Amino acid sequence: MIVLDALVRLCPPPVEPPPSVDWAQTERALGTALPADYKQLVETFGDGIFDDTIWLLVPDSAYSDCDLHAQTTERDEILADLWEMGEDKPAGLLEAEARVLPWAFEEGTGAFLYWLARPGQQPDEWTVLYNEGRGPLWEHHAMGCLAFLLAVLTGTAETEYFGYLHEVLKPTEHRFATAAQTLGTSRR
Repeated sequence: MIVLDALVRLCPPPVEPPPSVDWAQTERALGTALPADYKQLVETFGDGIFDDTIWLLVPDSAYSDCDLHAQTTERDEILADLWEMGEDKPAGLLEAEARVLPWAFEEGTGAFLYWLARPGQQPDEWTVLYNEGRGPLWEHHAMGCLAFLLAVLTGTAETEYFGYLHEVLKPTEHRFATAAQTLGTSRR
């Protein structure tokens, strides 16, 4: 909860709470439990974008680009095709039954943030993988999604990516905008 509190102080959530999520149904549909820090993030912020950069995926979003279920299906298909065509899997996925699940994506780049779900690990032990999206590079971060998001927003993440957030955008205040505020009324 300490990391969530730090994120909320840094980047205030929407005044109106996001719609509630049926976590049991979501986890049944995905075939796995999800990390507690992700659930806290979704319950606090809902679907939307942090600092015009990182879009949070949520179950049953009214926007298909922000829908955890839709993006999981789409990313599974895209990655399976890439790996079938010979693109190298990241080292963490060479282990039998390891998989990735998307939880966020980077605005305008095709890059996704995933959890690395390894056999024998509980969801709260999953770590973050960043894939540049339009290339084969993967970057591993030995932390959960909430800690990684906070590190990116504060500029303390050890990453080759997101530098422009601090070098170009140079936010003096951090901002979260809901998907509805950013994308308008959903037609779904």
